[in-house]
Amino acid sequence: MGRQLALDDIIDLRAYERVREDVRRQTIELKRRRRVAVGPIVTLLFENRDTIWFQVQEMARAERMTTDAAITGELDAYNPLIPEPGQLSATLFVELTGEEALRHWLPRLVGIERSVELRLGGAAVEGDGGAGVGRAGTGPPIVVRSVPEAAHEQALTRQEVTAAVHYIRFELDPAQVDRFSSGPVVLAVTHPEYQQAVTLDDPVRTELLADLQP
Repeated sequence: MGRQLALDDIIDLRAYERVREDVRRQTIELKRRRRVAVGPIVTLLFENRDTIWFQVQEMARAERMTTDAAITGELDAYNPLIPEPGQLSATLFVELTGEEALRHWLPRLVGIERSVELRLGGAAVEGDGGAGVGRAGTGPPIVVRSVPEAAHEQALTRQEVTAAVHYIRFELDPAQVDRFSSGPVVLAVTHPEYQQAVTLDDPVRTELLADLQP
């Protein structure tokens, strides 16, 4: 279906080992173009078919998976993270080091997976966060809010503390894709305990536009 990976897309371990170093370098560069920091402790990595393919290949390598059943299980887990046209899919990382920071932030950030939004058009944000105004769009922004990936949301069984990794999605209709294309686009976290925003650089916006378009 659509852009999702099939069993035949995953190469066997020996073949993958021969190309792995080149693939790793290419994927590191790809992820660099698709990673956006929102304030000091939240980063979003926007996933696509290539980043998920690499993830599945690496899981198969690490776990020494050699059966179709094992690979199919990984594909079932990761295929929902591949965006179809009109969608953006992201892994949200709460980047904390040390037990004290974890104890401080993870209870406070419950619900962060539903507190991310794209602001399409309107005013850009100056610098790396905050509410400063840079170049202006035309009219008020269109706001598209994040939706948690369903299986991940079901796994969040503790209500008093959140996870350090979340999987989220944005659904855009054709008019919203057009507004995304013309920019500016602000990526914001609007959680009561963490409010930061950043304007997507044009190269990042162009990269993500490929996910949104057929």
